[in-house]
Amino acid sequence: MKYSITVTLKKDVLDPQGKVVENTLKNMGLNSLKSVRQGKYFEIEVEEKNEEVADKEVTQMCEKLLANLIIEDYKINKL
Repeated sequence: MKYSITVTLKKDVLDPQGKVVENTLKNMGLNSLKSVRQGKYFEIEVEEKNEEVADKEVTQMCEKLLANLIIEDYKINKL
């Protein structure tokens, strides 16, 4: 089974890297830009045949390593 995981900073957390990208794009003349937030993207493939078990394993991966749950949110999608 294949999954995509997107990890982003929680809305309350400042994103200095996203702000730098935002300012740079605006300096390039892209003035309609409202905001930029940066995140991480992962594609994961697991060999588990049982969908429920695979979902739980991927959730554990996110909660134990891929995302810092104090400052980040994550979203899992099946591919």
